[in-house]
Amino acid sequence: MTDFSDMLRPDAVQTGVIATNKKAVFQHIATIAAEIVDTDAKTIAERLTAREKLGSTGFGGGVAIPHAKLDGLAQVTGVFVRLAQAVDFQAVDDLPVDLVFMLLSPTDAGAVHLKALARVSRRLRDKAFLEKLRGAGSPDALYALFTADEVRDAA
Repeated sequence: MTDFSDMLRPDAVQTGVIATNKKAVFQHIATIAAEIVDTDAKTIAERLTAREKLGSTGFGGGVAIPHAKLDGLAQVTGVFVRLAQAVDFQAVDDLPVDLVFMLLSPTDAGAVHLKALARVSRRLRDKAFLEKLRGAGSPDALYALFTADEVRDAA
């Protein structure tokens, strides 16, 4: 369960998101996620903020992967947004962030959570892939970039 199509739905991808700071980013992605996982957006934003206090999830190159665990989730769920303007995320390289991939996992999803984080992290360290994400014209195009390399059974 580490394919992007398993954790990311087309309606969980947005571009041109306007947010002026990290808190606003968390509130926006929490609102998107709340619709998908049927949980309160405030709770999701609080969990993301609590995790962020342990250390920035901005890992460099303009990318952040905020993540949290929530009770009652059936599976790892992602939300991806491309911000209209990069915001300060206190990233390890001190560069502002414009690409945010949020992951929510069930509280008991230890190994699955780590595998999902590793998959997202590997993909978002690829400079050519990041250029494609920044150049994509629509949410559908962004979703297609994440899922294009996945092979699905025809049966």
